[in-house]
Amino acid sequence: MGFMFKYFLGVRLDDLTRYMASKKAISFLDGNSQYKIYTPNPEMLVKAYNDKSFKEILNKADLNICDGKGISICSFGVIQSIPGVDFMLDICKMIEKGDKKVFLLGSGDLKVVKRTALNLIKVFPNLKIADFHEGAQVIENKDGSLWVEELVNDLVLERIKRSQADILFVAFGHGKQEKWIDRYLKDLQNIKIAMGVGGSFDFISGEVERAPEIMRSFGLEWLWRLKKDPKRWKRIYNAVILFPYLYVIKRNK
Repeated sequence: MGFMFKYFLGVRLDDLTRYMASKKAISFLDGNSQYKIYTPNPEMLVKAYNDKSFKEILNKADLNICDGKGISICSFGVIQSIPGVDFMLDICKMIEKGDKKVFLLGSGDLKVVKRTALNLIKVFPNLKIADFHEGAQVIENKDGSLWVEELVNDLVLERIKRSQADILFVAFGHGKQEKWIDRYLKDLQNIKIAMGVGGSFDFISGEVERAPEIMRSFGLEWLWRLKKDPKRWKRIYNAVILFPYLYVIKRNK
């Protein structure tokens, strides 16, 4: 790959600055293959620890950026935290004046993905959004396997092909989006880069308010999210409590 990486709970994370990571991502557009970009955060690492197939999928990525202050802290700052939504925006900015096109897939809500497209155009007036779709229903079973609403999904795949987009941003939520990309990217030969973007559409559309910059800089975004949505407590527990615990235990074995 030409750059350094480290493993956290068995998942490879690429040791790159935000600038280096964005340059690497853009270089994929000139490559001779299809490329996958994922954004592992502490919650995803805990999931991968318990889901071997998910871990294998993450480790097959062409670029894994660290989306989590907790991971950076555990690495004593060696791995730089790069929020997935910011990395998505970096890519959009870098391709804005070229001829590359993007397809927005996911969120499960047509209004959200449409507002995402509109807000991206406001920020990047020359960005070429080929098309967008809220996506088929995707369910992750208890055994880690993926169930997809095939009829709608087939229509989505055809729509992506017809769009002739070069970059596909997939927002199904972690686990589901990476498994979907792993299964279907090969059927989308026009797509050069597929990136799992989690809740990025919610932030860009304004559906969900991001934590203030000061809280994000100190790794306290989890506290903001817990206050805004107490139902997320289990996910936050996995990221804030369980991940550091597992990391320390595994590291000392």
